[in-house]
Amino acid sequence: MARIIAIANQKGGVGKTTTAVNLAAALARAPKRVLLVDLDAQGNATMGSGIDKRELEASTCDVLLGETTAEQIRVTAPEGFDLLPGNIDLTAAEIQLMEQSEREQRLKRALEPLRGQYDFILIDCPPALSLLTLNALTAADSVIVPMQCEYYALEGLSALIETIDALRAQLNPALEIEGVLRTMFDIRNNLANAVSAELTEHFGDRVFRTIVPRNVRLAEAPSHGQSIVGYDRTSRGGVAYLGLAGEVIRRQEERKKAARAVETA
Repeated sequence: MARIIAIANQKGGVGKTTTAVNLAAALARAPKRVLLVDLDAQGNATMGSGIDKRELEASTCDVLLGETTAEQIRVTAPEGFDLLPGNIDLTAAEIQLMEQSEREQRLKRALEPLRGQYDFILIDCPPALSLLTLNALTAADSVIVPMQCEYYALEGLSALIETIDALRAQLNPALEIEGVLRTMFDIRNNLANAVSAELTEHFGDRVFRTIVPRNVRLAEAPSHGQSIVGYDRTSRGGVAYLGLAGEVIRRQEERKKAARAVETA
């Protein structure tokens, strides 16, 4: 049964899509069975996975509106993970869903038939606490929060945690924070180091040990329709995302081990 992980932060430009695509590719190398869901109307995760969003006959928009199934639009990316592609049509989907009942449950219901086919399902969320993001958080078991280590990012993280707490109470009691991921990190920046230390102090082991550095090769990879793992896995960015995949896998194995211990107790 797949663990569904939403990659979310309402602040833009913090590395959500970069994390979604590169983590999917790194997990696929493990090898794990991975499905990436592009829920952002910009369709950057789709393009970064090597699939042209302009040539799609159907997208996650059609799935959310009930016009097709996730199985019917699923494609396999060149790097070995499956993808539910997204494009600008998702903007229309959000508007149309506003007037429909149980609108926050659409993605959860669409993914349910696929859970047994994967080890991990990753959801790339748009940079806002929108209805699309609510769909992702309702469907997810946990959330990875990518963030830059800067002052305003801490405020954004606080707002997201409040949203997660509210969702637990109303829509998804099991939702938890998978981890906070420090991205675009410059070790020479004193403020970044100070914010990083504050994050670790407040969130403890929920902060991933992996730190994603600022890296030219990481920025170049999407223009080639590749993840950093496929483009240059020995670069600092490549090593970081392979390390993140290792952490995510270890955490999942620890959960399974703990669950087995409870069952046999």
